[in-house]
Amino acid sequence: MTDSDYYQVLGVPRGASAEEIHGAYKTLSLKFHPDKNPDDQKAAEQFKAVQDAYQVLGDEEIRGQYDRFGPAFRQARAGGAGPGGFPPGGMPGGVDFSSLFGNGFDLGDLFGGGRGGPGGAGPARARRGQDIRTTIQVPFHVAAVGGGHELPIRPDGEGGRIERLTIKIPAGIKSGEVLRLKGQGGTVPGGPAGDVLVTIEVAPHPWFRREGDNLMIEVPVTPSEAVLGAKIEVPTLDEGSVVVTIPPGTPGGAKLRLKGKGVRNQKTGIHGDQLVLVQVAVPDVLSEEQREIYRRLAEWDSLDGGSPRNGLWGTS
Repeated sequence: MTDSDYYQVLGVPRGASAEEIHGAYKTLSLKFHPDKNPDDQKAAEQFKAVQDAYQVLGDEEIRGQYDRFGPAFRQARAGGAGPGGFPPGGMPGGVDFSSLFGNGFDLGDLFGGGRGGPGGAGPARARRGQDIRTTIQVPFHVAAVGGGHELPIRPDGEGGRIERLTIKIPAGIKSGEVLRLKGQGGTVPGGPAGDVLVTIEVAPHPWFRREGDNLMIEVPVTPSEAVLGAKIEVPTLDEGSVVVTIPPGTPGGAKLRLKGKGVRNQKTGIHGDQLVLVQVAVPDVLSEEQREIYRRLAEWDSLDGGSPRNGLWGTS
């Protein structure tokens, strides 16, 4: 993918805000992530293109150079760069400003005077190491209650040494959120290290699903438990099992609430609730004695007014 396509890769206009660029990056990274598209070469190429585009457009300084010089922006950031990524003399390599503006062109006219001293020469700012961007999948339980996650990185680039960072996963984090590890990214001689930006992808749980700060779990009950009521054990995410009372006459689809058993909100520190979705499990194998009981129940139902659907949709 050519440099001139970076805005097109992320699907944003050239005047897009940093928030719009970051949002597009998160959406596309999750869409084309290799874990979601195994053995899909096209998705892998799209994922790499998205990472490359965001490395440029996600950095305000690099984006500015890209907007000014287009495909030549990498030359402007080549070794020996002075302020703003320019090599000595104030011009990007391969770009001759005298040929563009005539021999009388003065860089001081462009920037409104000197940049730190006579002749516009100021102290060169040290280059900063590149940011490292990656996506990790964390277990549902860790995302909900918090914990640690080990991340291997190569701060010296591909083929360099491997460092293992332990990331603190805050309780309540969601898929798509980004953690920034300052100063843990790429390194350059004599300059500050970049950052590591980690996009979080939360793995699904076999029992629970998340609805905001609440947790939902489906719990089957027998017809007799639903009709007569019962006390049953229900698992929670971090406290083992608790005893839940099923009130007599509980219909399928009813939700029972366990206060404070949900996910901790990162901003308020308040826990959501756990919702128990009752599912009445109809037996598919019955003994003859059980069948007889259900036949008698059906007869009693007819004596008590018939079907509960009577009058529900009117008469035809």
